[in-house]
Amino acid sequence: MDSQTEEQFRRFVEGRSLALLRTAYALCGDRHAAEDLVQGALAKLYRRWHKVDEPEGYVRRIIYNDQVSRWRRRSVLREDPVDEVPEDALPDRAAVVDDRLDVWQLLQQLAPRQRAVLVLRYYEDLSEREIAAVLGCSLGTVRSQASRAIARLRVLAPELTATLPVDGGHA
Repeated sequence: MDSQTEEQFRRFVEGRSLALLRTAYALCGDRHAAEDLVQGALAKLYRRWHKVDEPEGYVRRIIYNDQVSRWRRRSVLREDPVDEVPEDALPDRAAVVDDRLDVWQLLQQLAPRQRAVLVLRYYEDLSEREIAAVLGCSLGTVRSQASRAIARLRVLAPELTATLPVDGGHA
């Protein structure tokens, strides 16, 4: 990679890493895992930088696909829960509802694709078409997953009903 191209890549990483980390965290709910997802995605991007027209979308797609792979592996490889976490967890200051409802825990109860659709739609503010491109699915799938996710959130946290979109978030 020549110095000009490397400088472009460096500027992209500096400018977008925090937003990518937030997205990864919203998908997986763990800071360290989110950092690993972003680092891995950026390493993959670096190898193909000269061929990628849309680096942001490319990295988001990698983050999502790598997280899906982790979810699949986790369903095969179970972890043993412990009573006490060995290191201090970061406080979650991202989303607080009147009664201090933990939105991240609610997201973790959704199916992976439903969670991804909501994160990309309401956290990343992507359009349904952009979400479909990131997830590699149809517009109808994005809409149905959003609708099902909103319906599931209404069941899990009825106190949020007034703040949830009426139609699953169609734009």
